[in-house]
Parts: sequence; C-alpha cells; structure tokens
Amino acid sequence: MNNDQLNVIFEDNHLLVCLKPPGVLSQPGDKNLPDMLTIGKEYLKAKYSKPGNVFLGLVHRLDLNVGGIMAFAKTSKGASRLSKSIRDKLFHKKYYAVVEASLTVGSEVTLEDYLSKDEDERISFSSNEFDGKQALLHYKVLDSIQINQKNFSLVDIILYTGRFHQIRKQFSLINAPLVGDKKYGSTTESKTIALFAYGLSFPHPITQELMSFEQKPNFGIFSKFNL
Repeated sequence: MNNDQLNVIFEDNHLLVCLKPPGVLSQPGDKNLPDMLTIGKEYLKAKYSKPGNVFLGLVHRLDLNVGGIMAFAKTSKGASRLSKSIRDKLFHKKYYAVVEASLTVGSEVTLEDYLSKDEDERISFSSNEFDGKQALLHYKVLDSIQINQKNFSLVDIILYTGRFHQIRKQFSLINAPLVGDKKYGSTTESKTIALFAYGLSFPHPITQELMSFEQKPNFGIFSKFNL
C-alpha cells in the first residue's frame, strides 16, 4: 500500500479521515510493514507539494490485522483537541465483529471486565479492579449463520473504553472468540481478524460540529452477512 492508494473518506484543513486496511500498521513499528501514519504524511506531501517534514497527528490506533476508519489531525492544535475529546469520552467508536459462537439474534449485552496487559507477550489478560483497568462495551447480535457445521454470529459493538485488545479479549471470555484471532482462541483459518471499526464520531477540533463517519466491511467472512 502506498500514498496513492490511501482511501480518504474526509479531509479539510484540520482533519484527515481514512480507511485502514487489515495488515497495515497504525504507526511505524518494529515490523517491516506499511503504516497509516507514514502513508498519510506521504499523501499530504505529494498532494500539497510540501517540502521537508509534514505534520500528521496520530490520536488513536487500530490493531495490525484490524481494518476500519481512522482519524488523523493535520495540525498540532487539532491533535491536542482530538486527544482531549478522547479523554472527555466524546470520541465514539463502533465496530462490527464476527465471532465463533451461536448467539441469540437481537439480544443486547453489556460486558464489563478488568483487564491487564502483558507487555512482553503483547497479550491482554483478566485481572481485578485493583490491578487491572475497567473494560466496558455493549453489543447487539445482528445475525447468526452456520458454515460447514460451524456457528458464526455478527455483532455490532459500541466501545466505551479503549483497552489493549479489549474487544478481542472480552469476547474470548464469553467463549465467542473473533474469527481469525488465534491469540484469543479462534480455530478458523483467516488472514485477518474479523473486527472492523465501521463507525467514528467526534466533535470537529475547531468548529465543534459533530463529525460522523460510517463504512461497512465487505471482505472475508463479513461478506457472508447482509450488512
């Protein structure tokens, strides 16, 4: 993936909102893989013929094998205000996930756990309210299907806290691991994890107008469902 392949959803003087494909890092890492921050900077540099370094503020991340909508700040003031929106819980994210379980269609559940992070193993594990951080999300079951005698359910998730691998770990705790997420118990072969950040809303960092974006996934096991 390079800058001319960047899927831009929205852009103004302060924001760049684009779609991150699975398999692309959010920011430069120790793996020799493309990353959204570098691609975004190259895109701006080419589009506006800017010499030297280009500012692009990373305010949130998506896991490597997770796709979805990401918002970047084109100014330092924008980055600061978007970060404040996240701290003030005004930055709202919605996800679709496909899990390996037969869940009741139409049911809605709130999951609350306390999670800690193992830095060495890069994994999330169950903890308690004294040692871990609260992990809170709400989900609704949209559909449930069977493929080769194996049950799969599509869930719509509202994320209230942004813990490390939160969605992945919390669904594994209810014996419904995300498709392709072998780290947390998936037994389905998949190149990507069936988790997609389809919705993002937040106040514009300058005008305070509510910005809202949605993009539906149509790849992999998501294509088996009517989204």
